[in-house]
Amino acid sequence: MSPNVLVILSDQLRRQALGCYGDPNVATPNIDALAWEGVRFTQACSTYPICVPFRFTLMTGHYGHSRFVPGIEWRMSPAETTLADVFNDAGYHTIYCGKWHLYGGHAHLPKHTARKTNLTWIPPEHQGRWQRWLGFDVANNPFDTYYFEDADPRPRRLPRYQTDGLFDLVMDDLAGRPRDAAPFMCVLSVEPPHFPLDAPQADLARWEGRDLTLPPNFMVRDERPTPARLADAAQMEKLLDNLRTYYAMIENLDQNVGRMLSFLEAEGLSENTIVVLVSDHGQMDGAHAERSTIKAHPYEESIGIPLIVRDPRYRHRRGLVVSSPVATEDLFPTLAGLAGVAPPVGLPGADSSPLVRGEIARLPRDGVLLEFVHDLRPAFPYHGVYWRGFRSDRFKYTVLGDAETGGMPWQFYDLQDDPYEMHNRVDDPASRGLVVQHHRWMRERMVETNDHYVLASAFGVAGLNLWTS
Repeated sequence: MSPNVLVILSDQLRRQALGCYGDPNVATPNIDALAWEGVRFTQACSTYPICVPFRFTLMTGHYGHSRFVPGIEWRMSPAETTLADVFNDAGYHTIYCGKWHLYGGHAHLPKHTARKTNLTWIPPEHQGRWQRWLGFDVANNPFDTYYFEDADPRPRRLPRYQTDGLFDLVMDDLAGRPRDAAPFMCVLSVEPPHFPLDAPQADLARWEGRDLTLPPNFMVRDERPTPARLADAAQMEKLLDNLRTYYAMIENLDQNVGRMLSFLEAEGLSENTIVVLVSDHGQMDGAHAERSTIKAHPYEESIGIPLIVRDPRYRHRRGLVVSSPVATEDLFPTLAGLAGVAPPVGLPGADSSPLVRGEIARLPRDGVLLEFVHDLRPAFPYHGVYWRGFRSDRFKYTVLGDAETGGMPWQFYDLQDDPYEMHNRVDDPASRGLVVQHHRWMRERMVETNDHYVLASAFGVAGLNLWTS
């Protein structure tokens, strides 16, 4: 019997902010239990750490740069082959519930103006061919969220806090499924802990005035700061309050994960349902003196995402930790591989399901490409200057530049000895060989994936896509 697949996708949940990943403040017993019963990836990366491109890649398996996807305000073509298409063809019942964010974004595109963002109906041809649709494009208001059902253009208001309400919708939809029903593939996409930062009062009350253990890079600037709006030290108390609310939202998510796991058990679905927990990107939370809700940077707080897979067929491998780096492009082929479904030919990512099954210890590659292609918003980081990077088992290398000068060496961090990225070694003579090697690996991956990024010449290595006139 083919397994069911349930993907719980949280928005802006950084890898470091869960108990099973070592956070000293938060309590996430249900997610921790999921990790203990399954496989926890410790170096999962959001290739392009902002909402829209992550979701495009999850749905199609392709790099954001392959379609010149900007950070926001972009609509995915109905012509794309999606995750739902592949599972539909394999006989699955496909369900999408929650935030979509592939239909244009924040009310700036035609027909969206003068309307509440989460009242924008997504017509069926733009729903990625998910058979069951309980979605919305973007709400950004966890206490005032509307969703749409299938092809019905009438908005329906969630009666509860968004995370609670969306979990309710999925459980209601799956309740009482006949034993001989087709297997399901469900993506449950919640916005929290994405801003605006808010949570149910009971969750907030537990965090009021609590002391926090802060990382060493909190409100500490790197010697070569990013071209972003840096937080001022006077904002520290606001940052701490934001962080407390962020943790309250995460604990609410954890409670709902617990509810879902109990529901699967009660419905007799637990032994045949693969549960995957992942996030689209993280947020800075004051690290490197960046304001709490900012992402987009190549720092671990931004690109580092949780990835936990519980496959009941491999319970004997419970508690397995995988340190091989994986990235967004790997999710589509991995979900297909877990279910025994054939993904489209030519996807750039790797099927990581052999890691879950214990067939291999690491993926046969040097690392993963990272990128920020473009932001349409002038006031945001990387509007006119963009970055690329390469993440290996131990190190991370990035370049930064505009379309005329091209990307030039920017950062190099030893994530084993310097996990909080406080010592940029890109100009360190002792690291020169490693820097050059990572530059070459990055350039090779850019060539392999037809990246349009302008890369300056460096270290005697020819650039890419350089202006010649």
